[in-house]
Parts: sequence; structure tokens; C-alpha cells
Amino acid sequence: MSATPLLQVQGLSKRFEVSAPWLQRVINREPRQWVHAVSDVSLQMVRGETLALVGESGCGKSTLARLLVGLYAPTQGRIAFGGQDLHQVLASGAQEAQALRRRIQMIFQDPYASLNPRWRVHDIVAEPLRVHQPGLSPQDQADQVHALLASVGLNPKDAAKYPHQFSGGQRQRISIARALAVSPEFLVCDEPTSALDVSVQAQVLNLMQDLQTQRGLTYLFISHNLAVVRHVSDRVGVMYLGRVVELAPTQQLFEQPQHPYTRMLLAAIPKMKKGPQTRVPIQGEVPNPLSPPSGCAFHPRCPQATAVCKEQTPVLRSVQGIEIACHHTPG
Repeated sequence: MSATPLLQVQGLSKRFEVSAPWLQRVINREPRQWVHAVSDVSLQMVRGETLALVGESGCGKSTLARLLVGLYAPTQGRIAFGGQDLHQVLASGAQEAQALRRRIQMIFQDPYASLNPRWRVHDIVAEPLRVHQPGLSPQDQADQVHALLASVGLNPKDAAKYPHQFSGGQRQRISIARALAVSPEFLVCDEPTSALDVSVQAQVLNLMQDLQTQRGLTYLFISHNLAVVRHVSDRVGVMYLGRVVELAPTQQLFEQPQHPYTRMLLAAIPKMKKGPQTRVPIQGEVPNPLSPPSGCAFHPRCPQATAVCKEQTPVLRSVQGIEIACHHTPG
């Protein structure tokens, strides 16, 4: 694994306007409303690693993923990929943007919704080849499609079928083959196994790890399943209401979680022990992102909260090999 960062994110924020129509706001004298989906996120990734993002629904994981692949433009902040400013390059010109997009691909959560039901598998997997390698002959294109399908454990003859003829796990393999068609360096995986059965999840995860080893891929892996995260990731970032509150090596985070929210998430995992379950339910609800709490957004649910937590937003800082945003962490 190289120590040179492939991806560097600095002060990244994204907000969406959710205001009522202009005339309605004028009549009712309502102000414009914004939701801060991602707030001041900074992180970096080195080549060949897997960074997992976890957190409750609505914490901004998927929005951050879409920012990193260029589907959304940031409200503020900077994303550097391979030393290039991602959104400057994407806005600069077709040739430069296409070359950069080839290096970054995404695997979506629902394998059926992300595949065109009217296209055969050959056309789905070959589409990136037609865009990025227009000079390929039909035979070379077919050979590459067959090789990609074989690399994800499918029969090359499956190229003639439609998505509805496959199981969920097979459809996700098709999605992976499509993502690999242009030989990317960085794959953003937005809950790629959450729609699959447990046994199929294991097959897809093992496939992704094998492909990472063979191709030197770098993964951003988004999941709600902490058991999966522990199995596949090198580091874990915990998000809460648009902010990263803890970022640590996987083993250290699971064995010695520092942020109260991280401890709450881990305490909610069912334990395989004899006798009564020791599962602790997560307390409270995620606040409304339209009117987030002052100071630390987690303070209404935090058992350690004090007056400073209600007044000041904690900054993500390095403490003993991890990064954490909490007023009550020594260091």
C-alpha cells in the first residue's frame, strides 16, 4: 500500500436548498431553507486501502460519495484526486474530464435499479468501453466484455441475457464488471451488499477483495453493517449529521472506540453470547438537519454532554493515532 495520498478532501461541504416556491415564501413571509448534507469533511486515502464510512441513515454518507465521484459539485471545500482538483478538471473540458472520470467509478446500492432493464448484459458492460475506447472493434469489445464477466464469476454466455434473468448477487456482479470496464483506480461502493442475502453478501465481498488485490484498487465502502465493515476495511470513518466525528484504524475503532456516538453504534451490535442479550439500543433520534442543534450536533443524545458541547462545535483533531471531534477526549 503506497503512503502517497490518492485522494485528499479538505473542508468539504454540501448544502441543498429545500425552500418553498418563491411566491409561497413571499405570501407566508417564510425564509429560504437549506439542509447541510455534508459539513466541513476532511480526510485522505492512500492507494490500495479500503476506507469505510458508517453512521445512521441521513448522516451524509451517500452525499459524500456522490461528491467524490463528481456527481455533485461542493458548496465549499476541495477534492484532490491524484494531485488534481477534481471539480476544476471536470469543469475544464471534455477530454480532461473524461480521462479523470475513467479513473473513478461507483457501485450503487440497488443492482437492479442501476442496470438498464432494456439492455442486454453485453451492452451494459460495454457502454463504458464505447465511451472511453471508441476505437475498439466489435470483436475486441466482445472479448473484453467476456473477460470482465469471467473476472466477476459469471459465464461469458450471460452477456446475451437481460438483468431480470439474474439473481440479486449476479446483478451486483454485473455492476462490478461494468465499473471495472475502464480499469479504474478508485471505486466508491455505496452499500453494495445491503440489498443481498447474507450468503450472497459474503460472495460479493470476497470477490471485491480479490479484485482489489489483483488490480490494486482503492475502495470507499459505505455500509450500515458494522460486521461487514470490520471484515473489509483498513480504516473506518464515523459520520453524524454531515460531519466525520471519528476516523481510526478498523481494529482500534472496534476495540477502543473513543467518540460517544461510535460507542453507541458498537453497543447496538447483537452479541453472540450465552444467556440474555446484552444489546443496547441506540438512544434518541437523529435531529432534523433543517434545524440542527447548536454546538456539537450529538449533544442531545450524548451521556457525556456538558455546557461547552451545546455552545461550541468540536473540531476533528488527531489524538493518539486517530482523528476525533469531541470536547471530552483528552489529548
